[in-house]
Amino acid sequence: METEQMAIEEGDRIPDVTLTDSEDKPLALRDHAGEIFVLYFYPKDDTSGCTREAQDFSALLPEFQAAGARILGVSKDSAIKHQKFIAKYDLTIALATDADGSAMEAFGVWVEKQMYGKTYMGIDRSTFLFNADGKLVRMWRKVRVPGHAVDVLEAVKELAAG
Repeated sequence: METEQMAIEEGDRIPDVTLTDSEDKPLALRDHAGEIFVLYFYPKDDTSGCTREAQDFSALLPEFQAAGARILGVSKDSAIKHQKFIAKYDLTIALATDADGSAMEAFGVWVEKQMYGKTYMGIDRSTFLFNADGKLVRMWRKVRVPGHAVDVLEAVKELAAG
């Protein structure tokens, strides 16, 4: 019997994958163990939903930081595109590139999608919350942007409060 590769589940540790940060330097996800860590995947820089999500997380960044959390947004966009996106909208959160798709595979966010009757592969907007022990404590799949950053912040505050 063939088994399907399982994506990350609650209780799992941060996968051992390396991304590229917006300065085009390697960024290992495991380096975030030891702190509360919010990792979110989004389809594309400078599109309406993705821009709103990045702006919402940026606006709340001081509150996330006060609760001891770091935020990282991930897409397939290049470091140069991330730099332009950050500059255009004065974003304060960190962004990273998953060029080879290894993180998307590990998190199960590279999925078949449909638009206008066409099927294609793309990123399922999703957010993952890790505790300071590096364990996944909550995930949001098929995220709807309005109010999402606030929901994540509330979960972070609950986690930080113990």
